[in-house]
Amino acid sequence: MTPKPTGPPDGGWGWVVAAAGFAVNGLSYGVLRSLGLAFPDFAEYFDRNAQETAWVSALALAVQQAASPVGSALSTRWGARPVVMVGGVLTSLGFVFSAFAHSLLHLYLGLGVLAGSGWALVFAPALGTVSRYFSRRRVLAVGLALTGNGASSLLLAPALQLLLDNFGWRGALLFLGAVTLHLTPCGALLRPLALPGDPLALPRSPLAALGLGLFRHRAFLVLTLGTALVGVGYFIPYVHLAPHALDRGLGGYGAALVVAAAAVGDIGARLLCGWLADQGWVPLPRLLTIFGALTGLGLLAVGLVPVVGNEDSWGGPLLAAAGVYGLSAGSYAPLIFCVLPELVGIGNVVQATGLVMMLLSLGGLLGPPLSGFLRDETGDFTASFLTCGSFVLSGSFIYLGLPKALPSCRPASRPGTPPPEMGELLPVPQVALLSPGEPHSTLDTTC
Repeated sequence: MTPKPTGPPDGGWGWVVAAAGFAVNGLSYGVLRSLGLAFPDFAEYFDRNAQETAWVSALALAVQQAASPVGSALSTRWGARPVVMVGGVLTSLGFVFSAFAHSLLHLYLGLGVLAGSGWALVFAPALGTVSRYFSRRRVLAVGLALTGNGASSLLLAPALQLLLDNFGWRGALLFLGAVTLHLTPCGALLRPLALPGDPLALPRSPLAALGLGLFRHRAFLVLTLGTALVGVGYFIPYVHLAPHALDRGLGGYGAALVVAAAAVGDIGARLLCGWLADQGWVPLPRLLTIFGALTGLGLLAVGLVPVVGNEDSWGGPLLAAAGVYGLSAGSYAPLIFCVLPELVGIGNVVQATGLVMMLLSLGGLLGPPLSGFLRDETGDFTASFLTCGSFVLSGSFIYLGLPKALPSCRPASRPGTPPPEMGELLPVPQVALLSPGEPHSTLDTTC
């Protein structure tokens, strides 16, 4: 038997796993973010309104996130590798099935249920595996994996618009079915890793495999409650940023450029925030609260952008607002997953990731239809982005209940290294005071 390593390798094959996570994220959330460009074609072909077509992505998000604990449980039992590979096949079949749809119900079943179920089997196991391979550089590695979202949006948004113009929505969905099949080889790269904090035995019951006992942790409960509220507004730009740009007077390629601007900001912020968080200067819960609030403010800015004069305009104000949203949302994304080992321990991180995704599904199911309803009632997406931005701000306020989310002043003491099963707490920043005439500093307090 191969002995367990003393801790995460913090590199080596972990970078290959991070690259696989990059591709998994791009072929799930990146595809879903760009899919909004096809919604006007869906509405025109099936003669439906924005609220009804929004249920396509809402169902996909809800199924993907609500079933994420199932993906985590299956990964705990059989390993991440086979689970992700099967999920890739299901996702591809969902897109191919939807390409032959004759009603909106077929899209609900194909993209919403089948592709959503496939995504549920790939995201949590892949991201949880990335977290298991890293410790000191965990936020950077997870941030790198999550940049697949923005990179995929940057490439797929103009490509999908080109496919829609030349081959229609059916041809575009067939193309996405071929692309998402690449999730299967990504799963093959997720080599299993045994760590000291792992459970000694497999869960004996389905409820234990789902990790529902984690809700006994107060901090985890606060995190999931705040995340559920954030999820109501966080995914609105995935679905309605492109239609919002069209409503503001931009053409099809101008709307694709707005999506690309958000993607560029998203990519840069995930890497920069990953490096910043790994320095340990600011506790992760505090960074999570700050960037969550900035994401809400970015959504408000996108909703308040004025109408553009003509379709040939570049839409400078909307481009800028989308870039600001991308920067803040990209900084928030890696933090929500990297704070989990600190709260529940490295041995429970895969199950915790699935549960967080499940709670996000509550918001993902409510947000897009609510946005579509407000658009149908008001004639544009202004009220949609303002309302959903308020939900994100509310969730960020709840994050203040997490440990270390607020600064405190008390006598400082350097904490010992916790055992692996208890999580890896960040070192507490300490303020050093230099007494006159003494060559060495003394520790005073932390704030």
